[in-house]
Amino acid sequence: MFAKGMDNALLRFGLGKGYLDAGDPARATEHLQRCVEFDPRYSAAWKLLGKAWLAAGDTAQARRAWEEGIQAAIGHGDKQAEKEMTVFLKKLDRNAE
Repeated sequence: MFAKGMDNALLRFGLGKGYLDAGDPARATEHLQRCVEFDPRYSAAWKLLGKAWLAAGDTAQARRAWEEGIQAAIGHGDKQAEKEMTVFLKKLDRNAE
């Protein structure tokens, strides 16, 4: 689909998840970043983007993604994603101590 010029948030989310699952967080961040550009309210994408940044070793970007993701989740009424990303941020804070 991507090669045929079809580009959307769902496709980018799938590609990002696939690359993250395959152990390529750098490629995952590219696709997930594009995903949230398509749909800034896509809280699951923000959550996965933070995980990809963390796997890539960039805790500052992971934090930024989860902070933005929490705001998206609040705005979208996605309580579960909000809770999960809040936990991820608390773990980052504990690990930074």
